[in-house]
Amino acid sequence: MRVQGASGRVLVVDDDEVIRQLIRVNLELEGFEVVTADDGADCLEVVHGVRPDVITLDVVMPRLDGLRAAACLRADPRTREIPLALVSACGAGGLGDREAARVDAVLAKPFEPSVLVGMVRRLACQARSARGRGGKGTPSVPHG
Repeated sequence: MRVQGASGRVLVVDDDEVIRQLIRVNLELEGFEVVTADDGADCLEVVHGVRPDVITLDVVMPRLDGLRAAACLRADPRTREIPLALVSACGAGGLGDREAARVDAVLAKPFEPSVLVGMVRRLACQARSARGRGGKGTPSVPHG
């Protein structure tokens, strides 16, 4: 049996409750601690208290969409090093601003749960490696 949170803490941001729960369950089954937010504005309100290892963001959300939330997270020195993954029905082809938002990964909906878990695990490992280097340097894992 895995210890809750042993794999890392993930902030899941999606306005669709069903998708949030789907992501939560799949990550918790793999030992991640999961905190959720309803949209980008909620994400920015809770991120400093949550201190996640990884953040997954939907793109199309009310109040503050995922790309704008990602840009805000990257602009803040306290959150700029947290790996960000877009999980969206837009797919990689519809995310022309991905480079501008500086996200680390993109996963199109619908997704295979095993692919989601693998992506989050890779990003959590990337975050641990960066912390081990003092947060300096570039990720060794290519974007995508």
